[in-house]
Amino acid sequence: MIDFAAARRNMVDGQVRTADVTDARILSAMFEVPREAFLASAQTGLAYLDLDVPLGSGRCLMKPMVLAKLIQATDLAPTGRVLDVGCATGYATAVLARVAGQVVALEQDPGLTQCARASLASQPNVKVESGPLTAGWAPGGPYDGILLEGAVEFVPEPLLRQLNDGGRLVCVLGAGPGAKATVFYRSGKDIGSRTLFDAAAAVLPGFLKPPEFAF
Repeated sequence: MIDFAAARRNMVDGQVRTADVTDARILSAMFEVPREAFLASAQTGLAYLDLDVPLGSGRCLMKPMVLAKLIQATDLAPTGRVLDVGCATGYATAVLARVAGQVVALEQDPGLTQCARASLASQPNVKVESGPLTAGWAPGGPYDGILLEGAVEFVPEPLLRQLNDGGRLVCVLGAGPGAKATVFYRSGKDIGSRTLFDAAAAVLPGFLKPPEFAF
C-alpha cells in the first residue's frame, strides 16, 4: 500500500523545493492537499510522480513543479482573488485556496466540473463555475491572478481584460517542445509579458491558434 503522506512529502522536498519554489504558503499547501484525492482510483499511484497525470479526453493534472512555479509567479497576496482556468478535478484550485483569499475555478467539461464541485465542496473560499475556458469568468473579476492550467498558443483578450491593475496571468505559452512558462501583467491599460522557464503541459481546449491558409 502506498504511503501517500510520505509520497507527498517527497514530492514537495524533491520536486518543488529544488525548483526554487520558496513561498512557504505554496509549500505548505502542497504538503496539505492530497493530490491522490483528485484522481480516479486507478490513477492514484501516479499522484506524486514528476509528470502530468492524464485525466482522459486530453486533460491532465499539471506536473507539480510546473504548477508550483506558476502559482509562485502570480505573486498573490493572502487576500488576493484568483481565477483558475481549466481547473479539471480541482487539485490546483485546492492549492490556490490555501494561498489566496478567494478562488474562482472555471471548467467547461461537464464531467470534470462535477468532479471539481464534489472535491471542493468543503472549501469556503472557492466557487466552481462552468463555461468556455477562453472567455474566463468576468462576473468574479477583476482578478489579482489568473492561472491557465495547461499549454496555450495564445492568451485571449477577454482573460487579459479580467486582470486587476497589477494583476498577473500565468501559463505555459506554446504547444510544442519550445514552450515557455510565461507571465502576463497589467499596469494600467498596458499589458506586458515575461518568459519564466522552459515548460510543457497538455494543451487546454480552445487555446490552439486556427491554422493559417496561404493561397
